[in-house]
Amino acid sequence: MLTPFDDYPIPQTPVPLAQPGGGHPDHYDRFWFNGYTEDVYFAVALGTYPNRGVIDAAFSVVRDGVQRSVFASGRVPIDRTQTRIGPVSIEIIEPLRVNGIRVDAPEHGLVADLTYRARTAAYEEARQTRYQGTRLLTDATRATQLGTWTGTLRSGDQAVELGDVVYGTKDRSWGIRPVGQPAPAAPEPGAGQLFFLWAPLNFADTALHYMVFEDAEGTPWAESSAIMPVIADDGAVYGSDLAFEHPRIEHAVRWAPGLRRSDGASLSVHRDSITEKVELEPLLTFRMKGAGYFHPTWAHGLWHDELAVGGEESDVNHLDRLAPDTVHVQQVRARTTRVRPTRPERVSQLPRRSTRHPLTRCRRSLLPSASTAQQPNTQSCTRAIFNDRGVFRAGPRTSIKLLRRLRPLYLRCDR
Repeated sequence: MLTPFDDYPIPQTPVPLAQPGGGHPDHYDRFWFNGYTEDVYFAVALGTYPNRGVIDAAFSVVRDGVQRSVFASGRVPIDRTQTRIGPVSIEIIEPLRVNGIRVDAPEHGLVADLTYRARTAAYEEARQTRYQGTRLLTDATRATQLGTWTGTLRSGDQAVELGDVVYGTKDRSWGIRPVGQPAPAAPEPGAGQLFFLWAPLNFADTALHYMVFEDAEGTPWAESSAIMPVIADDGAVYGSDLAFEHPRIEHAVRWAPGLRRSDGASLSVHRDSITEKVELEPLLTFRMKGAGYFHPTWAHGLWHDELAVGGEESDVNHLDRLAPDTVHVQQVRARTTRVRPTRPERVSQLPRRSTRHPLTRCRRSLLPSASTAQQPNTQSCTRAIFNDRGVFRAGPRTSIKLLRRLRPLYLRCDR
């Protein structure tokens, strides 16, 4: 089936653009954004699953101990430029530079008119390909970009004006990953432990990003790192000469007793003989179910109807912290600091000290205490985002021993 974009010289296979991924049912294409201040966190997600015929989206806000979310799902449009469903829309105003987010769901207590502007070029992470036995489990590309927000949002009867500098992250990914209901198949051995850390950081004068996938033994099978210059309003957002620097990075997490939620985390950035360290401490919690992750009803890629819209409101202090749909959380983090390098004569691109408040998102395990460390290995997915207002998240259903050994930070799937 032809669509308007087939008139441009962009198809990469002999089939039209409306038939992606070789027909694989788990093919997806997703936008994901977050933004945060010291007391407000919001996230928006929109995904298409063309081989399942589904598009879905969600918008969620945490403020004053209340998390409100709106969800929408329906039939995917043939025209892929139609990036909206129900009350949630994402507009590509200028590719890789400016996006508009609109949410019109007053019946669910959420309204937003927001603009995201890139402050770095887009960074193409290493391709992420993994098999479970002979079955392709994931094969995806992700473009990570750091930016700022302007605009207004309303959660309940509270209006929030995004003034000054409100940092955020944009995540564009596409390919194959487990979504929707799994296809019937003969049982296969489990995929084993999976560790995924995703850590973009905003600083006042530069940005840092680190991504790694590790297997059950802690061996990386995909890894990327970049120090990303802050660009001018008309700076290049794509191309082959973006002045990225690629340091070696190590990660460490200090776990809260009995939880998969951290008491703190650090990244050690090694540049030649210089080591710089970023420290983060938790402040505010956001449940990722608000963006559809592990939601019992609104999980990604599920068919509901031609158009279905729903919402929910939760007191975050009274949620069951061990319920399957609340184990994936995000934490706002305060006091990002930097340790002086061992060679003081060298001036680093990273700031000596930042007093801004980073955001950390953290997914804790279903396992309640260290005594569960002897549980058999289970697949888990964790994801960490650190920003000067950054993010960290750590994954469910991984044995504590493994989590501590791997210092994990993202497992997207929970299968």
